[in-house]
Amino acid sequence: MTAAPAQAPASARPRGSVGAVIALAFIVLAFVYPLGAKTDELAAMTWRQGLLAPLTWGLLLLAAVRALRPTPGWRSTALLLGLALAAAGGFGQLAPALGDAPAGPGFWLALVGCALLAAITLQRCAALGAAGAGADSRAVRWSGLFTAGLFGAWIVFFWQIGVTAFAVPRVLLPAPSFIVHALVDQWPTLLRDFVQTVLKAVLIGWALGCALGFAVGVAIDRLPFLQRGLLPLASLTSTIPLVAVAPIMVMWFGFEWPSKAAVVVLMTFFPILIATLAGLQSAGRLERELMHSYAASYGRTLLDLRLPCAVPFIVSALKINATLALIGAIVAEFFGSPTVGLGFRISTEAARMNMPLVWGAIVVAAVTGSLAYALLVRLERRWAFWHPSVRSR
Repeated sequence: MTAAPAQAPASARPRGSVGAVIALAFIVLAFVYPLGAKTDELAAMTWRQGLLAPLTWGLLLLAAVRALRPTPGWRSTALLLGLALAAAGGFGQLAPALGDAPAGPGFWLALVGCALLAAITLQRCAALGAAGAGADSRAVRWSGLFTAGLFGAWIVFFWQIGVTAFAVPRVLLPAPSFIVHALVDQWPTLLRDFVQTVLKAVLIGWALGCALGFAVGVAIDRLPFLQRGLLPLASLTSTIPLVAVAPIMVMWFGFEWPSKAAVVVLMTFFPILIATLAGLQSAGRLERELMHSYAASYGRTLLDLRLPCAVPFIVSALKINATLALIGAIVAEFFGSPTVGLGFRISTEAARMNMPLVWGAIVVAAVTGSLAYALLVRLERRWAFWHPSVRSR
């Protein structure tokens, strides 16, 4: 007779309960201290003034009290998250958070409590995804994406609050609101930069470099004597510093995008070559002997056995090359470019101290790289769905 599986007691302590107690203590203590510091021109601001301050404090208090209790399902977690986000929205509109008044001790205590609540909401959302690991994989995936997006939203929120409350100079670190304003105002300029850097230099250079590396890898695998000649030359290309080869490419191919595409080709050639060779050699010996017993030609063995085994290796190299290509093209534009391009925009606007636009260009590049990586991950799940490394996700 087998024993029944042990169940967690009903009085089990919820995740983040210690943090919830500390957050509650900070929030209650914040009400005692002034929200805004006293100056020669302004009196000390308290939480009782106006409607927004007491409402925000009340939402923080409710969220901390709710965090003391377990949130086993999506509804209870959504309630906690809604209270925390509503409190954060009100907190961001307070005078110290907008930079209209110096922050007082009560503001900083409440900010610590809000940060603890943010960590608790992330922990509870991640726990829901882990609890549903045996359920629908699509729901688990969406739960992970939601948790990641929530983490990014909290980072942006505290970035905005911290930069504004500490009065950080815009040259050092602009607030996210200034970056969004630059993205909205300068989107035609950034769109032209995107086309010049990504759609021309990166995309064409990435395709050419990956295709050339794959072809050379297959050739080396077919003709082993090439390994003694081509492979050392290929490894030599990977050791050339980018800052040294970029000006040479500008002299050879001009200031337009072909010189940047040439740099991208040089950067993406070696990773795909090594991945192709490793993938082709990963086919099992028994499988290759079986194909040989069927009198299969090299081409048939390559298409039916060795290339399918190499797909996970090749896709991994494609993902690495996607980020390398973007970095290489942007850096290459520092050494000579027409009046357009993400690298040109970053270098020129940094010289002008227009840091919001610089960060706007960085955001465009980062989002582009992330989307390219996510697209290749989806393609990997379609092309190599049979591989254990993909099935386990």
